Amino acid sequence: MPMTVRRLPRTSPEAAGVDPGAVGRLFAALDGIEDVHSAMILRHGSVVAETWWAPHEPERRHQMFSVSKAFTSMAIGIAVGERLLSVDDRVVDLLPDALPETVSDNLAAMRVEHLLTMTTGHDASSMQGIGRTLGRPELDWMRAILAVDVPLEPGSRFVYDTGATYLLSAILHRLTGTRLLDWLRPRVLDPLGITGATWEQDGQGIDVGGYGLSIATEDMAAFGQLLLQRGRWGDAQLIPADWIDRAMSPLVDSSPQSWDADWRQGYGYQLWRCDVDAARADGAFGQFIIVWPEHNAVIAITSGTSRTQAALKAVWDALGDAFGEPTAQDGDALTPAHALVTPHGAPTSPREADLRGRVRILSEPIQVEDAEIHGLSFERAGEELVLRAHDAAGELLGEARAAHDAWRANDAETLAASFAWPDERTLAVTIIALGTPFSWSGTATFDGADVVALAWAQNVAFEGPTSWTATAHS
Repeated sequence: MPMTVRRLPRTSPEAAGVDPGAVGRLFAALDGIEDVHSAMILRHGSVVAETWWAPHEPERRHQMFSVSKAFTSMAIGIAVGERLLSVDDRVVDLLPDALPETVSDNLAAMRVEHLLTMTTGHDASSMQGIGRTLGRPELDWMRAILAVDVPLEPGSRFVYDTGATYLLSAILHRLTGTRLLDWLRPRVLDPLGITGATWEQDGQGIDVGGYGLSIATEDMAAFGQLLLQRGRWGDAQLIPADWIDRAMSPLVDSSPQSWDADWRQGYGYQLWRCDVDAARADGAFGQFIIVWPEHNAVIAITSGTSRTQAALKAVWDALGDAFGEPTAQDGDALTPAHALVTPHGAPTSPREADLRGRVRILSEPIQVEDAEIHGLSFERAGEELVLRAHDAAGELLGEARAAHDAWRANDAETLAASFAWPDERTLAVTIIALGTPFSWSGTATFDGADVVALAWAQNVAFEGPTSWTATAHS
């Protein structure tokens, strides 16, 4: 795994005028929200506190989901500053060869400004005809999105739409001849010291824009600091200051489509306003870059939780009164250790003799991401447990090595797993997909040597079932 160089300065909370007790209360509150992965707090440009919940680590890049939108917005802002386009440019003029046969009046009226503010005139997400179909070269995303009906006048209504952000990426690709990520590298990422960033693409090599970026927590914090500094980094103005001012302003009313308090405060250029006087980049399952100018603070969080409003409220409650004048000279940042909860139980069971690596065929296959699991096998390997998944032909799909009362990363460092025996008949296992929000927890209850009752649950998902039950037979 590539190392992430610590490049932001560190200091103690007291030296930056931050109450360390408030930091402790925030971390405790986040610890009570299942599957928070990391948190970093900056004040006056210095990291005052940072923590990761094992097995997640500082060096690992994490999926950003819609935090990606903020990076797309800044790329467009730079292009506007370089006069490659204007927010008043019409989408039909920028992507003329991707238009449907009949261009409606509303589509003809759609401008870059509407893409940025999610006011395109769609009454639902324009991604509806695409779904998460990366890697299908026969699908032209531009044509598919622009073919979606535009029933409303652009600018009249906020509808959260990742397809709008994709079109921004596609427009930039057309104008510059380069992918969004490569456009950002010399202009933003390299100056901030962000290395190893990746971005998912459609089948035509266009960065998705609205999601798909993976970066580390410190990368998120550095980007947030850039926004806080209105685009200035050292002696260079990387992004036009007035662009960031608009991006972080409540340009449109987000309340008709939103329900929790922090999603009702308005929307700018791909950034949300918060329930306090702050703005944030916001990704599914609790990926946040919070920019809090009132306190000259930035908070970066990665997670795998559905309790996103609770996570934001924890920040406001703990840190709302935490900022003041320095009370000490320079010191060390707070770096408390945390860990995600492992299964509880004994390390061994008399039933381990029933494992023996035999493949047990499931009564119904389990769909996990893109894999369809038809069989499972368990095997003891020293102090570790090896869980293997098999396809319909019995071929190995993958394996996870689990430790007791600890997290064991597999050799490819894509998974980490832990196990325990809550009782002598029941094996509990949790598997974490590192660098993502996703994890799976389950039990296998042995009824004799041949029959196993399985119950599995996924922590978060966009759609579809998040829990499964099945029986398995040798």
